[in-house]
This record gives sequence, C-alpha cells and structure tokens, in this order.
Amino acid sequence: MSDTELLEKIVMNPKIMGGKPIIRGTRLTVEFILNLLAHGSTTDEIIQEYRTIAKEDIQACLLFATKSLEDSSFLPLAASNE
Repeated sequence: MSDTELLEKIVMNPKIMGGKPIIRGTRLTVEFILNLLAHGSTTDEIIQEYRTIAKEDIQACLLFATKSLEDSSFLPLAASNE
C-alpha cells in the first residue's frame, strides 16, 4: 500500500473527537493507537481488541505521525548528560 493510500485512512473532522486525527470510519485517534503501541501493545492485540481496524490502519497512524514530525524542530526538554 502506498503512502498516499495509507494517509487517506487518517481523517480529521472538527465534529469527531474534537478534530483530532482519527482512523477513517472509527472514533479511534492516531494519538490513542500510538499510545497503545508505546505502552507495549502489539498490532495483533490492538486489532483483536478493536475489530473495526486492520494492520494497515495502524501503519497509517505510524506514517501520519512520521509525516507530522518531518518539518518540526525540537528543543531539548532537559539538559543531556552526554
């Protein structure tokens, strides 16, 4: 599946979840899915729990987050010991 096809799975509507990016046809936000992954849930576990989504929807969330960060600049939150 191409990047364009994956990104079409993510939509934003001010009337749904306060306009946060969601997986098309659901009320599952990209943020929620990324948080599940960050806390150790596997793709298979997420799909089992939320049967309305597919592996490609989770890939779309990851790609959306990647694309969202491409043009961002960051300042360190704390001094590094390096």
